[in-house]
Amino acid sequence: MNIAILGDGGWGTTLAILLARKKFKVTLWGAFRQNVLYMNNKRVNAKFLPQIKIPKEVEITDNLETAIRDKELIILAIPSQYMRGVLKKIKLLQYSHKAVYLSVAKGIEIGSLKRISEVINSELGSVNIAVLSGPTIAYEVASGIPTVAVVASSSKRIRKQLQRIFMTKRFRIYTNDDLMGVELGGSLKNIIAIACGISDGLGFGTNAKAAILARGLAEISRLGQAMGAKVNTFSGISGLGDLVTTCISTHSRNRFVGEKIGKGKTLKQVTRHMQMVAEGVPTAKSAYGLSLKYKVDMPITKEVYRVLYKNKPPLKALSDLMLRKSKEE
Repeated sequence: MNIAILGDGGWGTTLAILLARKKFKVTLWGAFRQNVLYMNNKRVNAKFLPQIKIPKEVEITDNLETAIRDKELIILAIPSQYMRGVLKKIKLLQYSHKAVYLSVAKGIEIGSLKRISEVINSELGSVNIAVLSGPTIAYEVASGIPTVAVVASSSKRIRKQLQRIFMTKRFRIYTNDDLMGVELGGSLKNIIAIACGISDGLGFGTNAKAAILARGLAEISRLGQAMGAKVNTFSGISGLGDLVTTCISTHSRNRFVGEKIGKGKTLKQVTRHMQMVAEGVPTAKSAYGLSLKYKVDMPITKEVYRVLYKNKPPLKALSDLMLRKSKEE
C-alpha cells in the first residue's frame, strides 16, 4: 500500500517511521520547505522529534500533489485549525475518492464547531474516513515503548484494514465503530489537561488532579451523549486512556500550557515560544460553543474557556468551581 502522511510534526513523523519500519512505501509532506530540506539532509526532525532517525525509505516532500498522487491511504496529521486550508488545496488537485482519509488530529474547528471528519466531508465530499486516536505520546511510540490506540470508522472493512496496517509488537490497535465518540474523546480531553496543568501551576496536589480528571470525564461524556456518541466510548482508550496520559505526562503540551498559566503567565506569553500546537487552546473555545448549542453543563470547560479567553484569574476559576451549587454525583 502506498501511504501519504500530511503534516511533519511529531506525530506525523512518528507514524512515517512506524510504517516505514513495516516496509510500507511512505511519503511525508510538510508545509515548510526549510524544514523539509533539513529532514531530507539530516534524516531527523530536529524541531519536533529530535534524536529519532527517519528511515531513508521515507520520501519527504513539500509538494502536496506529489505527496497524494496514487496513494491509497492519506493520513491527515495537521493541526485541526489548519486542516480545512490543506483540504481546500487537495480539492484543487487530482485527489482520489477511493483512498482512505485517516485523521489523527485531535481538535474541533472554531466557528463551524465541526469535528475533523465533518471538515473532511465538507471539503472532499463522500470519501472513506477513519480516525486514529488514543494515549499516544509521539516520542514514546517512536522509541518503541508499548502503546495502545484505537481506529474508528463506520466501515468494518476499513477498521480491520487499518488495524492490520498499524499493528506492531509495541503498538497495539483496537477497533471501534463509534467515530464520533473517538473523535470527541481525543479532542475534549485536551481541555481537561489544561485544567490539570493550571492545578499543577497553582501548586495543588493529586487530590485536585484526580477530581479534575473524574469530573472532566463526566462532562466529556455528557456532551458526547448529547451529540449522539456512545457513552461507553469515553471510558475506553480514546476517552479515559487518552485523558489520563494527557493530564499527567510531562510531554503533554496542553498540560504544559495550563501549568504556565497557573504560575501567572498569559496565554500569549506561553504560546509565543511554543513550536508545537496545543490543540486544547482552540478546542476550549469550540467545546464551550458546543456546550451552549447542546445545552450541556460543562463547568470545567467553561472555566478553562474563561481563563484562556476572558482573562479570568485561575484561582478565581477554581473557587467558582468548588463553590457551585451542591449536587449528586
